[in-house]
Amino acid sequence: MQELTATIENAAGTASERLRTARSNIGAVVYGQDQVVELAITAILSGGHALLVGVPGLAKTLLVETLGTVMGLDDKRVQFTPDLMPGDILGSEVLEETAKGKREFRFIPGPVFTQLLMADEINRASPRTQSALLQAMQEKTVTVAGVHHALPKPFHVLATQNPIEQEGTYPLPEAQLDRFLLRIDVDFPTLATERDILVRTTGAGETKAKKAVTPKQLMDMQTLVRKLPVGENVLDAILSLVRNARPAQSEIESIRNQVSWGPGPRAGQALMLATRAKALIDGRLSPSIDDVLALAQPVLKHRMALNFAARAEGQTVESVIETLKDRIR
Repeated sequence: MQELTATIENAAGTASERLRTARSNIGAVVYGQDQVVELAITAILSGGHALLVGVPGLAKTLLVETLGTVMGLDDKRVQFTPDLMPGDILGSEVLEETAKGKREFRFIPGPVFTQLLMADEINRASPRTQSALLQAMQEKTVTVAGVHHALPKPFHVLATQNPIEQEGTYPLPEAQLDRFLLRIDVDFPTLATERDILVRTTGAGETKAKKAVTPKQLMDMQTLVRKLPVGENVLDAILSLVRNARPAQSEIESIRNQVSWGPGPRAGQALMLATRAKALIDGRLSPSIDDVLALAQPVLKHRMALNFAARAEGQTVESVIETLKDRIR
């Protein structure tokens, strides 16, 4: 047991050092989004996908490209539009004639066959196309003409969504939103940060991202995250948070009266993994209740909905989650 603990400690120390370098390299290119960068790395370390929500111009695309470079991942970008078809993402079969004159189908992989895929403005594609991508996210395979094709390892999707312009969009159904481990809200920078952005991004020089991690090292860290121990108090906090968010099970009267539907077991799984990943990023061997509180909003926000009466009273999902957090503080 002591040997196992020592092995985990050594691996965690090495991983934390690599992650510090990765965050520093990303921060040299993406300015003033430290919280967003940490959450994106948390989602990847947890082996999941993330939905980035923010208005245009907040460096969401740059973040994904920089993450791909720093984490050593092959990355591709797909601009989602209403006319985008599932085959444009997954790939398709084409009929070809061989040198011997025989005709046969050949599969041409789509852009989903990458390690880090940016799905830009995912809510602009039709539900059929959204479902094709989200199925690939969940099953890590693509089926075309009855043949299964495994996706590369590791495989992660960072999707973006514009919260303001909703004309001509197809909102993601709740069951599909649940496939995203975290929802990451990308806000406007502070005054000091925006001043820094103006000065540093409009000059003649351009900062390039530097690789800090290899795909093999990333997968080793993903395995390590699942080995980090979780204390009973943290486990109880996660269960309290998730179960009280469901109106049918909640012990909080306001939740029963305000929430239309709450998170399923996948939310608890996401919190378990994300809190471990956050602990590893911070150089700790196990998560704390503070990690649960810090990740409650990103994990639960897209997995809950308020009823009409609560919305009419001006309640928000964020305020409801804060009520849930107060119970475990």
